[in-house]
Amino acid sequence: MGSRFLPKLAAVPGNRPRLPSLVWACVLLTASAACTAAPVHLASISRYHHHYVHRRHHRASTQPNLRSSEALVMDVTDHKVLYARKADVRVPIASITKLMTTLVVSEARQPLNETLQVTSADRAIGRGAYSRLAVGTRLTRAQLFHLALMASENRAAHALARNYPGGLTACIAAMNAKARALGMTHTHFVEPTGLSSQDTSTPDDLAKLVMAASQSPVIRLYSTSRGYTIRSGRRMVAYRNTDLLVDRRSWHIVVQKTGFTDAAGHCLVMQAVIDHRTVVMVLLNSWGKYTRVADARRVRQWTEAQLTRHTVRQVASRA
Repeated sequence: MGSRFLPKLAAVPGNRPRLPSLVWACVLLTASAACTAAPVHLASISRYHHHYVHRRHHRASTQPNLRSSEALVMDVTDHKVLYARKADVRVPIASITKLMTTLVVSEARQPLNETLQVTSADRAIGRGAYSRLAVGTRLTRAQLFHLALMASENRAAHALARNYPGGLTACIAAMNAKARALGMTHTHFVEPTGLSSQDTSTPDDLAKLVMAASQSPVIRLYSTSRGYTIRSGRRMVAYRNTDLLVDRRSWHIVVQKTGFTDAAGHCLVMQAVIDHRTVVMVLLNSWGKYTRVADARRVRQWTEAQLTRHTVRQVASRA
């Protein structure tokens, strides 16, 4: 009531309203009553606002706002799934395939210092097979590992599989056998790069692959490398990690792999240490190039909040 009169009162020169004394007294009493009641009213609004914000924050913290179509977040330390979205849906996985390729090649115990050559067979590996490795390039098996994992080099991965004991066919058979051994029951591989949309898996299966790959020193080392330069033909070629997060000192990434094809979208899998706990993230079919990285950041923030609440509950239960 008082607020309606304020503009009129303020408009009078000198703030002296030309009103009969009785009316002016009523106005003053009304304004005084309004001011006295205001703190109670504001306190009610404050309580409502706090309740609304708390509920909104709780809803936001219950589920991370991800842009990836399929996802899984697992606390490996407690063997507990923290978040799952379509975790049992089989989809193309693009270059995430290279984790399995390098895993079976590393388990073959072939010499890492053996020199291999990129040939025309590695060039004809499928439609859209981008590569910066020239045919005829000679690199050690360790260097091919490095490029396949860090930079997702298609010809490097294909050359590793082609030089597997028994050749390419034996390598793909070993990849599928390893998948079965790991309990990846909804996974199938037809080639070693991930360029084929027939290389398919689920978030649940890929979490098992990430945990297995994290046991390989070679995969841990090369998948988290920031950059590498090699000689390809007559020129030097510099590569950077396809995962931007490996450059962030705030992240402790144990193993990671990115992937992209039109069929699979943008993908990212990783095992990282978050708040002193080992966490596996599987993020598939993200709609933007940088969205998978943004999703990983959102998962980290959300996971830290989840782990903090879990710790608080444990402490409270022991009290």
